[in-house]
Amino acid sequence: MSFKEYAEQIKQELTIEQVEDLLAAMDGFPQRHGDIIISRTICHGGDSHKLYYYSNTHLFKCFTGCAGDSYDIYDLIIRINKTNGKEISLYQAIKYIIKFFNLRDFAENSSFDDNQLEDWEILNNYVNSSSQEKEEKKIIELKIYDEKILKYLPHPHILPWEEEGLTREAMEYCGICYDPVAQGIVIPHYDINNNLIGIRERTLIKENEEFGKYRPAIINYQMYNHPLGFTLYGLNWAKDNIKTLKKVIIFEGEKSVIKYMSWFGNNNSIAVAACGSNLTQYQINLLLQLGVEEIAIAFDRQFKKIGDEEWKIWTKKLTDLNNKYSKFVNISFLFDKNNLLDYKDSPIDKNKDTFLQLFNERVSL
Repeated sequence: MSFKEYAEQIKQELTIEQVEDLLAAMDGFPQRHGDIIISRTICHGGDSHKLYYYSNTHLFKCFTGCAGDSYDIYDLIIRINKTNGKEISLYQAIKYIIKFFNLRDFAENSSFDDNQLEDWEILNNYVNSSSQEKEEKKIIELKIYDEKILKYLPHPHILPWEEEGLTREAMEYCGICYDPVAQGIVIPHYDINNNLIGIRERTLIKENEEFGKYRPAIINYQMYNHPLGFTLYGLNWAKDNIKTLKKVIIFEGEKSVIKYMSWFGNNNSIAVAACGSNLTQYQINLLLQLGVEEIAIAFDRQFKKIGDEEWKIWTKKLTDLNNKYSKFVNISFLFDKNNLLDYKDSPIDKNKDTFLQLFNERVSL
């Protein structure tokens, strides 16, 4: 099999769920409609939901700034990088997809003709090459923003969150503030080294929730978006405790991390958020580098009744997640098998005793 054939095979065999995971990690806020995904136009840095993915053709089509072009997943990566001021090659884009979906095993088990391209030999061994690693890091390098933009935003009482048990002290510690123009709660995101890499906003306008409760913040006409699949919210505050305890709890949303800190103290956190119900190999690697031995998944309850159709879909998703990452680290789940939560509750949404019960009774597959 030639390099070109291999790249084509990857593209054809990616499932719609995998493409959805990629778009979610890129802050595309994808919405599945049967065999079609509709996403934010991350291809050119737009904010409208007019980027379509058609699983039958494995192609994207943008109906705004890309003039209706159709293109594949590799070209999408190239376009996103170009929007962020980086020029990458098709070869680099293919490498990116291989790493994102952890396809190394597939590459190693593929058979090739004797006349395979020299480039493929490099690709097949890139994980072991320091120069290739440096090149890969450049592709996924996160933009760092100036924190001074946050100084001009007010820090009033965030009453909806305080009523849910998030303390003002914890919110101040995490830099939570308010955007009076957009009428939203402003949530700064930092990398593991405390660099500001993005800002998300939780809208307080009910009519805007149809476009997503959480969106990249736009402040002074600048969008502070970042690829969510290459960071974990709260890791900058929790990293030392995670190193010591070799354990981490992954929630879906930032609010759950702040509530954990409200209950157990800002300096005692082992909680991070994936900002969604997807995990990427890159996020797992961030934790493995800290010596993590157990990852406790504390995603929201996504079923109404045990045994219903949503329960079947949700348990399959968690099982797939376990199968994907349990070879690297022990995976456990705060799974609501005793109906302690309401529909779409986070395991930390009720009281402290309920959360501790879910944590102490967490399930390993």
